[in-house]
Amino acid sequence: MYQVLYRKYRPKNFSDVYGQDHVISTLKNEIKENRISHAYLFTGSRGTGKTTCAKILAKAVNCENLVDGEPCNECEVCRGLDGGTIYDVVEIDAASNNGVDNIRDLREEANYTPSRGRYRVYIIDEVHMLSTGAFNALLKTLEEPPSHVIFILATTEVHKLPATILSRCQRFDFKRIQPETMAVRLKEVASLEGMTLADDAATLIARIADGALRDGLSILDQCGSRNKNIDSQLVSQVAGLAGREALYKLSNCIGNKDSAGAMELISELYQNSYDMERLCVEMINHFRNFLIVKTVRKSRELIICTDDEYNSIVESAKQFTLENVIFSLDLFQNTLTKIKAGANSRIEMEMSFIKLCEPKLDTSQEALLERISQLERAVKNPKAVSMPVIQTADEEQKKEEQPQENDAFENEESEISTPPQEENYPKTESAPEPQPSPAKSAPQVQEGVSEFEHWAEFLDIIHKTDIALFGVLSGAGAHFNGGHFVIDSTNPTIKQFIQIPTHLKAIKQAVYEITGQVYKIAVSKPKTQTEQKRDLLEDLINQAQNNVEIKFE
Repeated sequence: MYQVLYRKYRPKNFSDVYGQDHVISTLKNEIKENRISHAYLFTGSRGTGKTTCAKILAKAVNCENLVDGEPCNECEVCRGLDGGTIYDVVEIDAASNNGVDNIRDLREEANYTPSRGRYRVYIIDEVHMLSTGAFNALLKTLEEPPSHVIFILATTEVHKLPATILSRCQRFDFKRIQPETMAVRLKEVASLEGMTLADDAATLIARIADGALRDGLSILDQCGSRNKNIDSQLVSQVAGLAGREALYKLSNCIGNKDSAGAMELISELYQNSYDMERLCVEMINHFRNFLIVKTVRKSRELIICTDDEYNSIVESAKQFTLENVIFSLDLFQNTLTKIKAGANSRIEMEMSFIKLCEPKLDTSQEALLERISQLERAVKNPKAVSMPVIQTADEEQKKEEQPQENDAFENEESEISTPPQEENYPKTESAPEPQPSPAKSAPQVQEGVSEFEHWAEFLDIIHKTDIALFGVLSGAGAHFNGGHFVIDSTNPTIKQFIQIPTHLKAIKQAVYEITGQVYKIAVSKPKTQTEQKRDLLEDLINQAQNNVEIKFE
């Protein structure tokens, strides 16, 4: 029967354990000097070697031919413990044996002398799962066990243990295994298994494993099942990661305020079955690298990557300020919390990128502070560019009052789609056919141009039905021209975006709910920059950057 790699290559000696030198050296010295404690506590994150070291220690204290504090693995006791024919070492799962009765049985059994070795060793895994009564029942035995009994407690959540238990044990904290150390072990195992593991692939596996060698070996095992030649691309596919290229594209979209581009990338990744929660974690790590580059002088030592990728990180980080990076990290951390709490992962990720690409949509205190700091930087360091022409309010009003016979919207030859018939919105007994509110005075389908006065209400409906479309339509407007509902936007990609059937349907439905009429959808040609309507804070930032005197009336 096939044996998975993390079981096949589980260490049998202390010298085979990676990344825990501070623990190994202490245990070996205690064994050599015969200063063995009656109770040990091994704590640390998953996959760092707690149970493995507990088994090696149990074998070492019973070994008949110790070699420099190491079990010989050749004597009768060592072979019996490895093969399971000697029962002096008992491994207990506290998650399923956590009651008082289980501990009472253990106490009674501990009174019996070992059958073959010198000690009876009880390894209690996940000891934090014991009930309060079970802990109390264990206290006296743990403090003064029989001379032939050793307890080894292992846990990933040491903070859940009572202080009375902690004070009775020698505590050893297992550290996360460093990526460079894990990469060496992964390459050794790959070589023994006849695999070819590239250096960047080993580094990527080590980074994904997050300090757990068992997880790293499991990923290597899965990659080896697909191909004996393992590169970083194969690792990304197996682990369900967004490729490094996709991460850089997404961060560039944030830097360039390209919300449409970010939405398209997320959609592409989602269609390729990339996990959105994992994407969020990858974006956190990606911006963490930016944070290290901007705050640490010797940042290369703290970022585990190849030299080429490090150069890419440094170059990409230049388009962000430290405030931008911290704000982005905070937003992605909150998004990850919401995803873990059960929120729709794709929608949460889309909303995060929309907020980062369109700062004025985020009304949180942190977002407003970031925009104010951007204004301050622009005032301190204005760009030496030509003064833009600023229209007065009277000029704008005159232009609005002029006839708009030549309104520049795309004619019916480039129409987005054919308007749906009224039966596309079926009637139900509980939901009668929507009628336009008398207070709204909805425009009728007729010749001539009229302003769409309910844009805010329209956006509210879009926000509930299509959050991605809501982000793209921010800052836009609309008007009626005959039988057309014309969207006014300077975004050059908006036409391609709303050609997607789901987005087009959302627009038609929202217009129908407000007006009670069915319109064809069109997109106006981009207006000049001076005609674009922006919020006050955006105007101040632009004026400061263009070295325009800011006046408050």
